[in-house]
Amino acid sequence: MPPMRENLGHACYSRDCALIIFVKNPLPGRVKTRLAATMGDDKALRVYLALLDRIRQVTMHLPYKKYLYYSDFMEELDEWPTAHYAKKVQHPGDLGERMSRAFAEVLPTCGRAVIVGSDVPGITGGIIGEAFDKLTDCDFSIGGTEDGGYYLLGMSAYEPAVFQGVEWSTPEVFRQTMGIMEGLGKTCYQLPILPDIDHEEDWLKHGWAI
Repeated sequence: MPPMRENLGHACYSRDCALIIFVKNPLPGRVKTRLAATMGDDKALRVYLALLDRIRQVTMHLPYKKYLYYSDFMEELDEWPTAHYAKKVQHPGDLGERMSRAFAEVLPTCGRAVIVGSDVPGITGGIIGEAFDKLTDCDFSIGGTEDGGYYLLGMSAYEPAVFQGVEWSTPEVFRQTMGIMEGLGKTCYQLPILPDIDHEEDWLKHGWAI
């Protein structure tokens, strides 16, 4: 993995900001299945562990309330210290339903919330801080991925409509989400587009090693 280049800029240093991190429990054959199709389960798991390590390094010391949502079960004694992360388990349903429930849980106790995944090694603390900052003027902040999805979504008030009617895991996710926001008459700040890691060529073309 490349060295981290952090630039927090004018990040929101507020305990009123909640950072939601969605991760999968790192089990062989259960993570990065599209990678595993060409790399094998063991190497795909190593890639995913490297991605987890990256997002953990980026977020560990960010000055927000941090909520770590596992895909299947909570792990108390793993590499994510409970001193830095409140641990939860994702609710059942498709990706949109799971993200919607997470926002519904954390937003009542904070003014702004941002969700990120673990598949985008290019994300930085500066990008996350920018997402929070822009929520003071915009209803949403969003960071798109090169394949048409998004790696980050922030909101200043709970709006479940942005998760409804979206064709998840398709190149239409970002476009459909932006269309929903526009239809609601809401404002959205767009962050840099970044590559995510779904296939072996995604990993190799950036020269990342494990």
